[in-house]
Amino acid sequence: QVQLVESGGGLVQAGGSLRLSCAASGRTFSNYAMAWFRQAPGKEREFVAAITWNGDSTYYADSVKGRFTVFRDKAKRMLYLRCNSLQPEDAAVYYCAARSAGYFSISASESDFQSWGQGTQVTVSS
Repeated sequence: QVQLVESGGGLVQAGGSLRLSCAASGRTFSNYAMAWFRQAPGKEREFVAAITWNGDSTYYADSVKGRFTVFRDKAKRMLYLRCNSLQPEDAAVYYCAARSAGYFSISASESDFQSWGQGTQVTVSS
């Protein structure tokens, strides 16, 4: 099991930017793929972005493509989500998630992720 702790959320005006961070501890950081999901009030949790075990490939939801960037720093055991041009519809609790050890490839399906953080709130004012 890996422990995940998100940070970096907050209140931002529409058009602004945030960088979300996810600190991983526990099992080896580099041998599993990771992802960001989000959940807005009254809505289902949805996929945002994913990255392979070594960071060489990424995948994004259409709603954030071109505005958000996911990347990871293996040395620091950190996953990041750079969010630009934020809009009110981006407001949600953002979660980072990790696949089981040995699962290196990208997935956008919640059921493929074994470990989850507690989430960080992003609020966007119009």
